Amino acid sequence: MTQTRPRPRPRDREPAARRGRPGRWKALFVTLLVCAVLGASGWVLLGSRLLVVRHVEVSGTELAPRDRVVAAAGVRLGVPMVRLGTGDVRARVERLAQVESARVERSWPATIRIRVRERVPIAAVARNGRHFQLDKGGVTVLDGVERPAALPLLTVAAPGPSDPSTLAALRVVRDLPAPLRGTVAEVAAPSPEAVSLRLRDGVTIVWGSPDRSAEKARLAAALLRSAGADGPRTVDVSSPDVVTTR
Repeated sequence: MTQTRPRPRPRDREPAARRGRPGRWKALFVTLLVCAVLGASGWVLLGSRLLVVRHVEVSGTELAPRDRVVAAAGVRLGVPMVRLGTGDVRARVERLAQVESARVERSWPATIRIRVRERVPIAAVARNGRHFQLDKGGVTVLDGVERPAALPLLTVAAPGPSDPSTLAALRVVRDLPAPLRGTVAEVAAPSPEAVSLRLRDGVTIVWGSPDRSAEKARLAAALLRSAGADGPRTVDVSSPDVVTTR
């Protein structure tokens, strides 16, 4: 019995190369579309006027004027947002004496935001008729002729951020509880181990080194409260285990 072979359908007779053409055209179309999207995105980010710096916002400033921060930042209006080096801007702002740290952010589509953390002066040094306000690290934050009433005067041989006596005295002032700190008129440090405080009422607290400051502050405050107006004029808490008064 003779079997008849099935007649191939027209699609089966098409060459394999022809069957693959639609897939290749589709891949080419997708490639061109992706290139077009990337090109348009690059033009919008880098070449157009749509996403450029138009505003600079500054926050967190009290000591440093806003205009001075903007000038130090050096942000040129009209620069494409994506090209702006935020790290460079931050470094320039942090060169200002009043600025401890800064944070620079892009706020799309057209704003650069600069958030400033300022240094806080905690003591003042008198030199050549002027008063220099120092932060906890011994950095000069402000200076002027008038003595700042709220800050104690610092007496050291060589005030500055690299002087151990300066840093020891400032550490003591920084660690004082607010009620006691507000009564200090002067802090002296002939050496880092010999810090002393003179209060506004004339009482002197011999502090010694900055170590165990919290304990020393509690002892000094307790002695001052219990002594009253006719109490000792000198309180020595340099060795918290053996407190003396005179």
